[in-house]
Amino acid sequence: MKQLEIADTYLLEDLRLVEREKPASPGPGEVMVKMGAVSLNFRDLLVATGNGHWRPTPGRVPASDGVGRVVEVGEGVSRFAVGDRVITTILPNWISGPMTEEKSRGSLGGVAADGVLAEYRVLNAESLVLAPDYLTDAQAATFPTAGLTAWHALQRAGELGPDSTLLVQGTGGVSLFALQIGLASGAKVLATSGSDSKIERLKALGAHATVNYQQRPEWSQDILALTEGKGADVTVDIGGASTLHQSVKAAAHYGVIGIVGLTGGLEATFNVAQVFFKNLRIEGIETGSREMLEAMLSWFSARKIVPVVDSIYSFENSREAFLHLQSGQHVGKVCITF
Repeated sequence: MKQLEIADTYLLEDLRLVEREKPASPGPGEVMVKMGAVSLNFRDLLVATGNGHWRPTPGRVPASDGVGRVVEVGEGVSRFAVGDRVITTILPNWISGPMTEEKSRGSLGGVAADGVLAEYRVLNAESLVLAPDYLTDAQAATFPTAGLTAWHALQRAGELGPDSTLLVQGTGGVSLFALQIGLASGAKVLATSGSDSKIERLKALGAHATVNYQQRPEWSQDILALTEGKGADVTVDIGGASTLHQSVKAAAHYGVIGIVGLTGGLEATFNVAQVFFKNLRIEGIETGSREMLEAMLSWFSARKIVPVVDSIYSFENSREAFLHLQSGQHVGKVCITF
């Protein structure tokens, strides 16, 4: 079979498709999955380029989020049968309940374990979920990291409704999932981007108001103006170091800021006084459990919401998919199909 492997140079240009032996038959509690599609995340760029503690050994198969068909079932598996279409989870040990150190181990496509950019993978059946019938493989593959992170952040923040204002940042997968959830919940959704063309896409997707943060570096003032001085009740912050100070300024009293990304760096400076004067809650959000993913898929299925896919590349052109994601030109998810 073919699989994509990370080179010892840790350059995206050197990602290589190689021939390897097909995995042995699944053991007890496992299933073999013939992969159909994969979606890429910012984390996959960090892993593939050997960035910091995301640096794997050369030869690691990247990517955590995929969809495929069960082609073989191991002893004792009752959750799935041959022919079922399943979605992977990035943290296969986090089935339910709160995160623990033990549940955080063994993430797919990282330092600990191979990912899903291979024609076949043997996986723990308990870590997988059924894919909704109304979604294509590429669409269904977008949920495990981006979708689930947005869902987790908004579930932790509390119920959204017509009296809520949600602020999302950028046009990556997490932000657009949050936008879709917010709109379907009846909230007023505000969005920021650094590109006028992406601003137009955000408007087309339903954002009630938008701000170009490149043109308006103090964009928190615009958010306050758009909310008549109140601010955002819930903020999905993707930048960390580069955005948190503005997110704090833009937040409403008793607002919640969910930090879901680190695209702007690891060390943040912000006004602590505003945090306690406004009674803000700032939370870090790490994807979610299998049970959370099942709840999200049920919610999306009931509303037939289709995630935003920016582009689809063939497995043979996986390298180009990574480079496109790195370029930052995407709006929504970058996917690969087999």
